[in-house]
Amino acid sequence: MSSPESTLSLDPEIANTIELYGRTYQECSIDKYIYCVPVDEAEHERLLLQHRTLQSVFEGRLIFPPVNNPKKILDCGCGSAAWATEVAERFPESEVIGIDLSPHMAPDPTPYNFWFQIDDLNKPFTFQEGDFDLVHSRFVSPGIELARWKTYARDCFRVLKSDGWLQMVEFYYNVQSDNGSLTDDHALRRWSEMYLRAHDETRDLRAPLRFQHMFEQAGFVDVETKMIPIHLNGWSNNPQDRAIGEAFKEVFYCTLSALGLHPLIDTLGMSLNDAQILIANARHELESLSYRPYLGL
Repeated sequence: MSSPESTLSLDPEIANTIELYGRTYQECSIDKYIYCVPVDEAEHERLLLQHRTLQSVFEGRLIFPPVNNPKKILDCGCGSAAWATEVAERFPESEVIGIDLSPHMAPDPTPYNFWFQIDDLNKPFTFQEGDFDLVHSRFVSPGIELARWKTYARDCFRVLKSDGWLQMVEFYYNVQSDNGSLTDDHALRRWSEMYLRAHDETRDLRAPLRFQHMFEQAGFVDVETKMIPIHLNGWSNNPQDRAIGEAFKEVFYCTLSALGLHPLIDTLGMSLNDAQILIANARHELESLSYRPYLGL
């Protein structure tokens, strides 16, 4: 297989990093407010743990649509490329392309049929029309600009073959309680409210709630959406759900700071100390089974 051409030519300074709040970030993402999440080893470990836990939720399934013997697969916002490399290994005859703005998470070595490309998902795709059997997009909402969602959906549709499929997975970052015991005064709810509010003018973190209509408008047919409540600790009486909840508690423990620090401080004007106190209190609440917290997936 020959290496696919890059879809965009980006600034060579894309590899530059900056230290903030004791974490390492991609400098151009911070300067241009693209995807303000760390790119360090701790974030790499968070993404791998998140992927492994999702595989428990999905019972080991990587692909949900009826895609048989895919020849070409695109993974948008591939991050650590955990999903993309597993798919490449499972379908060794396929060509898997993972795109992300940050090269810092790209795995090495990789399967022979996987290629990583640096791309900004807010720019129009320049892949050929009808090029892919499957487009996969996961947890890109904090990086997709407010006005980009409609054209992003249309780009995904355009690069798919006529019988191709789109698989999209997103969190709605609004922590809820199964028994209503979490109030707006609790730190988990305050973190959610502030995180969503910090993005109101630049991002649409509520877009997942409108996926059905959005993708039908983009031209997709047979659109199916499903909300899965992801438990954030082991409050369930069901052994499998309890194990998943315990694992996701560790994921969300890290997510609170990884996703939250920059918008809370830079956008909302919190001090580092106040942001850290809020996150510490939210983490403390994650330890309480009585709150029965969950996040919509």
